[in-house]
Amino acid sequence: MHFQFGLRSSVLLIFFVHGLVYSLLLFRKGYVNNSSADKWLSAFLLLCVLYISPWMLGFAGWYDNQPYRDILFYTPLQHLFLIGPVIYFYVQSLLNPSFRFTKNQLLHFIPGMLYALYCIVMVLVDKLLLQRYYFLADGLDRDFDRWYQWCGFAAMLFYFFMAMRYYNTYKKLMVQVISYADVVMFKWVSHFLMAFLTMQLLQVAFFVLSKINPAFETYVGSWWYFFMFAIIFYYVAIMGYSNAIATKIPFQINKLQFNKPLLLSNINDEQLVLNNATANEVIETIELNPFETDAVTDQTFINEWKPKIVQLLVENKIYEDPELSLKQIATLLKTNATIISKVVNQGFGMNFNDLINFYRVQAVKKMLEAGEQKKQTLLGIAYDCGFNSKATFNRAFKKFTGVGPKDWSSQI
Repeated sequence: MHFQFGLRSSVLLIFFVHGLVYSLLLFRKGYVNNSSADKWLSAFLLLCVLYISPWMLGFAGWYDNQPYRDILFYTPLQHLFLIGPVIYFYVQSLLNPSFRFTKNQLLHFIPGMLYALYCIVMVLVDKLLLQRYYFLADGLDRDFDRWYQWCGFAAMLFYFFMAMRYYNTYKKLMVQVISYADVVMFKWVSHFLMAFLTMQLLQVAFFVLSKINPAFETYVGSWWYFFMFAIIFYYVAIMGYSNAIATKIPFQINKLQFNKPLLLSNINDEQLVLNNATANEVIETIELNPFETDAVTDQTFINEWKPKIVQLLVENKIYEDPELSLKQIATLLKTNATIISKVVNQGFGMNFNDLINFYRVQAVKKMLEAGEQKKQTLLGIAYDCGFNSKATFNRAFKKFTGVGPKDWSSQI
């Protein structure tokens, strides 16, 4: 195979090979662990390595030699309409264990399929029918047409904002339904989305630079953009492959009502949702803005359920369960999660995660006042009281006392 090794082609080749290897490793990891998230990230990395291919192969001499020139011209390497949906479904599959890719979601890939069909038509017309350049009469690669680049850019931004909205909804939901929200906040998703946004902002920056200095509009000047793009997707590859956090709370979001997600009782209930099941024990709507309600109307309702929750927390010490969830309390009280969520937020003035951590902090304080720190470490005490990470313990303790646990212990 023809390949001229130079500085620019070799540098991009390194990222190309490493990105391809990580893509294969992630696909294998997804296959072995039955993880759709790893498979989606594998697809994203594959699209990224294809994205830099024209510049890598161009500097390797492909645009100057046949048949390599025609391979680059007629093969769609920059799949701009596919990248957006892939990152959107990656975020969903990573955050939601009930996520299933359905036939309806294939609609997101129609623009990408149409562009692939357009490329097939070019090959058929130019190579088989006319046997001369018709679509490529201007000698330019169709992947770099302005309409395609700008439409692809707009599509990727659209899906970025959709993925960010989904992630923000997820974060709001977690603090309402579990007591260990800090552990599953998936900072990696935030970093991934910011890395993807940086890729898009780089494109805007180089477009502006090309208007200021025409040197950045040349093939050589544009190489720097693809070099920086490669660095970013290499970061995504390393961090995405090492991510080991898994969420356990299945839910479903109505695209028109992001503030009212459906909380599913288990992963298999997703099929019931698809079959229009309406059983209350299966599907429960959780309000993400529970403070925006009629407090007067709900006061009797709160007075009935609040003491029951307090009894569970004070007498039964259920906060000691490090994975305590809203649904567990609802089950113990023989009611549903929607009712408990409203009582917690309106009756206690805080979300579920903060409420449980508040009682855990009170338990830690009692143990410190009793001199328990002389028998075991602060972290051991925290674990006994239901905390499952040092960072969450320190953050919650300082939030409710104003000082860190070590400082508070020394003041006793």
